[in-house]
Amino acid sequence: MPLRSDWSTDFCPVRRSLDVLGDPWLLLIVRDVLHGTGRFEQLRDNLGISEAVLSRRLKAMREAGLLDTVDYVRDGRTRQRYVATEAAADLLPLLQQLALWGEKHTRLPAGGAHMGMRHETCGQETTQAETCSACGEPLRPEDMTWVKPWRDAEHRLRAAGS
Repeated sequence: MPLRSDWSTDFCPVRRSLDVLGDPWLLLIVRDVLHGTGRFEQLRDNLGISEAVLSRRLKAMREAGLLDTVDYVRDGRTRQRYVATEAAADLLPLLQQLALWGEKHTRLPAGGAHMGMRHETCGQETTQAETCSACGEPLRPEDMTWVKPWRDAEHRLRAAGS
């Protein structure tokens, strides 16, 4: 899913990464899928994205190996929801670093509040993206909860494939 050019064969790993990850919708979709929002309608409504744009992004993300689908039954019909692959779960440090950077370097809108990232293994909030600042353990999606006071919500992240 190139942003400007096809960098997929470039020697620079940053350019190759941006060839896949350079679309902002992609990281927001990965964030939501890691939070367990995997049905098409949920993603569309949560992100405020058009169906056409979402369909194109989901197709490209499956082709890039970031998403898989799993079947579920609803109203007697078998449907599919999107789940993160290991490649998408490996984006957790990047997503958490973006959140930390945003907390530090962007203005919090009126009525907003600090988003906490709790490492469930030790129960403490971490201020680092890859390893827990409290206990030093590596951070994995299935061990993380994002606390979003502005939504009065806590989102436990999901492991790849779940």
